[in-house]
Amino acid sequence: MRVFFALLFRNRLAGIGGVVLAIIVALVLLTPVLPLQNPDVTAMGDRFLRPLSPGHLLGTDALGRDLLSRLLWGTRLSLAVGFAAAVAAGLIGSAVGIIAGYAGGRIDNAIMRFVDMLMAFPYILLALAIVAALGPGLMNALIAVAAVNVPFFARNIRGITVGLASRDFIDAARLSGKGHVRIVLTELLPNVLPVIVIAMSTTIGWMILETAGLSFLGLGSQPPQADLGSMLGEARAAMISAPHTSVVPGVMIFLIVMSINLLGDGVRDALDPRLKSGALTRPMAATRVARRNVPEAQGSGLLQIDDLEAQFHVGRRVYRAVNGVSLSIAPGECVGLIGESGSGKSVTALSVMGLVASPPGVITGGAVRLADEDLIGAPYARLRALRGNKVAYVFQDPLSTLHPLYRVGDQLTEAITSHHRISAHEARERALKLLADVRIPNPAARLSAYPHELSGGMRQRIGIAMALANEPEVIIADEPTTALDVTVQAQVLALLDDLRRRKNVAIVFITHDFGIVGQLCDRVAVMYAGRIVEEGPTERVLSDPAHPYTRRLIACVPELGGGRRQLPAIPGLPPAVDQLPEGCAFAPRCDRATPDCAQGEIGLRGSLRKVRCIHPEAEVGA
Repeated sequence: MRVFFALLFRNRLAGIGGVVLAIIVALVLLTPVLPLQNPDVTAMGDRFLRPLSPGHLLGTDALGRDLLSRLLWGTRLSLAVGFAAAVAAGLIGSAVGIIAGYAGGRIDNAIMRFVDMLMAFPYILLALAIVAALGPGLMNALIAVAAVNVPFFARNIRGITVGLASRDFIDAARLSGKGHVRIVLTELLPNVLPVIVIAMSTTIGWMILETAGLSFLGLGSQPPQADLGSMLGEARAAMISAPHTSVVPGVMIFLIVMSINLLGDGVRDALDPRLKSGALTRPMAATRVARRNVPEAQGSGLLQIDDLEAQFHVGRRVYRAVNGVSLSIAPGECVGLIGESGSGKSVTALSVMGLVASPPGVITGGAVRLADEDLIGAPYARLRALRGNKVAYVFQDPLSTLHPLYRVGDQLTEAITSHHRISAHEARERALKLLADVRIPNPAARLSAYPHELSGGMRQRIGIAMALANEPEVIIADEPTTALDVTVQAQVLALLDDLRRRKNVAIVFITHDFGIVGQLCDRVAVMYAGRIVEEGPTERVLSDPAHPYTRRLIACVPELGGGRRQLPAIPGLPPAVDQLPEGCAFAPRCDRATPDCAQGEIGLRGSLRKVRCIHPEAEVGA
């Protein structure tokens, strides 16, 4: 609960809405014990008294009734009706949506066509029709408002349920012998409950408005009973001569609806598991930079990374994802980044062009130089000009990075025309050549295909073609062969190797596979807990690893034809990057560790070959 409120109040507007709504709710709950006048007693001699009149703080209405008393009692009634309508619509609509989504087939079709028929009517006209059939009255208005909102809940929850009903955990529940009712209550309902709560929190305000609208028309609460809508309706005739009679309930309706909507947005964000990191706002166009100084260049590569530090700030916790990484890549060179998941490889690559999501990502130190130009903190216009032009990315899953609703030819030409002013015909011709360069058969026909119509290997080649569209100087490939079969993987690797040799492109290749490193990379950098622990020529690192972590990683790789041997796993788990230990982060898992390993800063020693270890397993030289 504490985490929920912390996330909620990180959204300042939601916090303001919550405070305002809490004050209003507290007032209406205390209304029965407050020293207020009877809201229904008339006094014709006190008609239309102005606010701050003696005995009438907010003045009186056309019948001399105290506006403050009627406002508080009317607000109490309007809130109760709005919440009751939201709960009723949420429960009924969610039940209908879950049943339709889970049952599927004819049941789903019949239910949803009835829901579509209801949604075809404007909701206010449908509410008026229901009240006309049932008769004026606050309870009938509540029924009408709840009824017209049932289709909204039913359609939303049905969509969520359809996606969940085909998931493996539902099939596992069926195989375990659970009945339909138990599956719905124990498997589906817990997964859709946050969505129901979010939908209810964001629609209560509209239901209060709808109820007030019916009362304004005389179809809701009946005299002398007051709610906010009926108070506005009664004040219509005196809007010019006594405007306070309209302003008082109007301001209250505004405060209630606005505070509920703001609070509902905050509740939605706080309950969304994708936003539990505290990133309650849309990520910035470029990573936020908060570095104190700019380090001197430590090399002369085409792409030079010097003492790069990238962190994620989540509340009071600071995750040091990249902690002082330095790397140099020359033209035509392929450098491999390897390490366990969470070691900082992808964050390092994304930091090059400011693509780490902010919030919560922050670049707190270091420099990234492309041909001596520091990219950290560069204006967004400059980064945008370089992204996909001088520095290109090939991501792990092309199905998620390619737009599913656009043909691949349109996406290729867009990548070209974003950086070059050429005609559509010239862009198409260049796109055809790119597809031929990446060895896609029948490229003219493939230009008209959608991403889902292509195989995984072809989609990855499309991703490589887009990366090459503007003849970049650097390509960052983030595990581009993951989930591909070995034949397609070999073709993609051969393609990248051929392209870098023909076009002299520098490649940063992120992978978990030492076999790929040995086949493609000239140098390799091994990362652990946000730091490079070993770097050097690929052949030397693979044949005689110096850091214990590198040796243990290589020992985990099976060898074909090598006979039976034990594949030892590395004991323990990588450290949490918000609680990095002193000294060597690998020391708790290392069989060569001594007390010295857990003290002070351990630097990266060596020149051509470097290692961050005081007890290396091989000599690296000065």
